[in-house]
Order: sequence, then C-alpha cells, then structure tokens
Amino acid sequence: MSTQDVTIIGAGIVGLATAYQTLRARPGLDLLVLDKETALAAHQTAHNSGVIHSGIYYKPGSLKARNCRRGREMLIRFCRDHAIPFDLCGKVIVAVNQRERPALQRIYERGIQNGVACDMIDPTQLRDLEPHAAGIGAIHVHDAGIVSFLDVCRALVAEIERLGGRVLLGAALLDAARDRNDMLLTTSAGRMRSRVVVNCAGLQSDRVARLLGTDVSLKIVPFRGEYYELCPAARSLCRNLIYPVPDPAFPFLGVHFTRMINGSVECGPNAVLALGREAYARDQLNIPDLADTLAFPAFWKLASRHWRTGAGEVWRSLSKTAFVRALQRLVPEITADQLTPAPAGIRAQALAQDGSLLDDFAIVEDDRVVNVCNAPSPAATSSLSIGLSISEHILHRLTPRAQIAVM
Repeated sequence: MSTQDVTIIGAGIVGLATAYQTLRARPGLDLLVLDKETALAAHQTAHNSGVIHSGIYYKPGSLKARNCRRGREMLIRFCRDHAIPFDLCGKVIVAVNQRERPALQRIYERGIQNGVACDMIDPTQLRDLEPHAAGIGAIHVHDAGIVSFLDVCRALVAEIERLGGRVLLGAALLDAARDRNDMLLTTSAGRMRSRVVVNCAGLQSDRVARLLGTDVSLKIVPFRGEYYELCPAARSLCRNLIYPVPDPAFPFLGVHFTRMINGSVECGPNAVLALGREAYARDQLNIPDLADTLAFPAFWKLASRHWRTGAGEVWRSLSKTAFVRALQRLVPEITADQLTPAPAGIRAQALAQDGSLLDDFAIVEDDRVVNVCNAPSPAATSSLSIGLSISEHILHRLTPRAQIAVM
C-alpha cells in the first residue's frame, strides 16, 4: 500500500493547478494526482473554448470575480514563463436592441467595479472592431483573450513532476474509508493511504464527495454545450470574440463566436440536458446517469422555472436553422452552409435542493477531505488562483496543531 501526504482526484486544470500550487508552497511533499481517464484533462478542460475571461460578468466580491481577476494575471504569467501561446485579443459584448441596453449597462458597471479594462462603444466603433457584427451598442472588453488550456495542463504536469509530485492516469477511485488520521483509498491501480484528499473530479465531484464520506446536498447535472465551427472561408466574419448580452436568470452566456488559438472559429454553445455525465454525442445515453438526474426533485423545480428557455435550447439543438437564426442576431451574414458541426462539451452544473443553479464556486470540506463541488466557468481562467486557495486548505491540514499555535 502506497502512502501520500496529499492525493488529488481529478487531472483537469483545477486539480493540476492545485497540485502545482501546493508543491510550489512546499516542495518535496509526497503528492499524487489521480484520474480515471487514460488521457490528461479529458473532460471539461479538454472541451473548453479556450477563452481567458476578464471577470466582467461576475458579482463584485464573489469568489468568481476575485478568483477570475487574480487567476487571469497568474495564468498570463504562467503562459509567458512556459512559452505557451496566448492572445489577449479582447472581445465585444453586443446589445442588439434597446431592451438589452439596461443589462449591457449593468455588465459594464460590474466590469468597472471588478477592475476590468473595458469601454462602452457605439455601432461605428463596434464595426471597426468586428465589421460583420450588428448591434446598437457594445462593451469592448480589452482584458479577454484565448489560449489552449490543454497546453497549460501539459505544462502544469511538467512542473508538478519537476517539484517531486506524480500524475497517475487510468486510476479510478473505487472506494474510500477513514482510518485514524488518514484516508484509505481503493483505486483501480491499487490501494493507498493519504493524509489529505482533494476532490477535483468535476463531472463526478458530488459522487466522489459521497464516496469520501462527505455529506453534500447538491447534485451535478450535466449540460451539453453544442457547437458549430465556421468553415475556413467564413472565418473573416469574426475577428476575435463576439458575445451577446446574457440572460441574468440563466448561468449560460448564450450562443457566441470564439476565435480559437489555432485560428478556427467556434459558434455556440447551445445548452441542453446531457443524457449522461460523459455523453458528448447527441445519441449517447447513460441510463443510470439520466435516471439519477430525473430522480432528483430539484431538477423538476429547475425545469418548471426555466422550461421556456430550456425548450428554446432543445429546439436549437434539433434545428440547425434555429441555431443559425440565433447566430444571425449577432452576425447577420452567417448562413447555414458556412457551419460544420464541432465537438460538444459538457458542463458540470451543481444544482441545489431548492432547484437553483449554483453560480459561484463551492468548496465543501472536513478535517481530511477538501471537495471542489462546483467550479463553473471561469474555472479554467481562475484555476491557478483556485489552486492557490485550495493549497492553503491542504497545508493547514498537514501542519501540526502545536506548530499552528506557535505560528
């Protein structure tokens, strides 16, 4: 039986950033990152749109706002230090009619409160930035950018290993128990003992939390984000990033245009209930996962509140014509023949007992386990900041009580 000081479950960007920040603070710790997949960052991180978020949308003072702003700076520094390509290209948030002006103004005011470099611009200025975008006004967000978060993860693994940590793929957590001051973990790679366990399991985080003996009332509900990609001849319709004014009652930003770091342009996402936590294809079905979602009473509370929005998302999923119409609100020249299907992603959305969608980061912990139970966008942008915060929780648990009193 192997023994670790720290075991982190989940080799996505949050788990890897946590490992990196912990080892930076205390090199030489026996730290292991486990993941059930054989590929690195195989789920939310690998399917991420690659946007470096600015923090403009988030409530001032919230964990999202604080971590996004701090994490953005840390991410940019990390990319520069490790020669990871990125582009601070900026983005525009576009109001297409007068009804959206008040919401646009509120977003701008939040951005100013959060320290985001942004300007209100008129239609002429919008056309200078995005000649094919249509709107009566917009916010130009200077702080937004693009990167490959998978490249960031590869660099994090190299740093983890340089600092003495290990990353073990293809090792699923099967069972857990508590033994005196340690956690006993049974994995597909063998049994192990760990002083502290950190749950960064993303789509499976609520299940892993319960397996680790933590009582969490929330449940992860998977939403599939469906995308199209502009054909190469149509990429000039979007220079950088074009976003709509989001619905404040729904924690999704709406369909938008995203230039990727490789030069391609994604359009989306459409957000529909996934038929499994890892069911990326439309025809992919995981019956136990779906039954788990449908048996959760809070899901039906959510559905009753947002059925109109949900119906619209389902209709755009079924109808390419409807999807194109949604895109044409921002870029009227878009046509269906310019779009080809792109890989979908799945968002691990935490749902509370009252049917509300948790919009902020959520950490549930006890004396031996730290569970990251909700890490929605902008978690990738914020990962190094989140990881630093979690590392402080880890190191506190590894420090003897007498030493804490002296310090």
